[in-house]
Amino acid sequence: MYVGSYGRGTAISTSDIDILLELPKNEYYHYSSLTGNGQSRLLQTVKKSVLSRYPRTEVHGDGQVVVVVFSDGMRFELLPAFETSSGEYEYPDTHMGGNWKSTNPKAEQEALKRKDVESNGLLVDTCRQIRFLRDTYFTNEHLPGILIDAFVYDSIANWHWGSGNGTSHQSEYSSGHPYEESLLKKFRIATAWGGVPQWRAPGSGMRIDNSASICNSLGKILKKMAEE
Repeated sequence: MYVGSYGRGTAISTSDIDILLELPKNEYYHYSSLTGNGQSRLLQTVKKSVLSRYPRTEVHGDGQVVVVVFSDGMRFELLPAFETSSGEYEYPDTHMGGNWKSTNPKAEQEALKRKDVESNGLLVDTCRQIRFLRDTYFTNEHLPGILIDAFVYDSIANWHWGSGNGTSHQSEYSSGHPYEESLLKKFRIATAWGGVPQWRAPGSGMRIDNSASICNSLGKILKKMAEE
């Protein structure tokens, strides 16, 4: 299953793709029963499996994923995971002696898709525009794709692309501010007086990193959008 920005349909590059590898549940019980960081052993098993098929390819473990980098620059991050009865997935985290974490990419993808349809495509276009500005003008800033998507999902309100004229409109209760300015205003309200925003992953409600440095990066990009 494609996950991450590519899976949510908000990526602007296809050279870095996240893939969730759903494994049999019995493997979860096996690696959970091992002593000495079974999660790390699971990643090593996946790594060896990839290397057996692509022996000349750069392959290494990285905390929660196995990273595969091909000679043409294509990069894949493989996340081994196990589906639960609730539809979520548990995946390995090798840090702090090893543990399992949860994710729900299906719920996130479905939530974004619904709101993108409601906005006539404005949601995805906005997420991609923010990524473009990040990668073009703010290359030294760290701004994860999931935070971009969560912010836009939470802030887009009733804005949507108009039919045929390329502009965005809100409902009859619109304050009249341009769309980009409304996003910047919502960001400033959420971060006023040093406040820590509580944006969560759309659909799943999973916690994401809302640290000050990351939010500061988002603020710089939103300001540029509003000024252009």
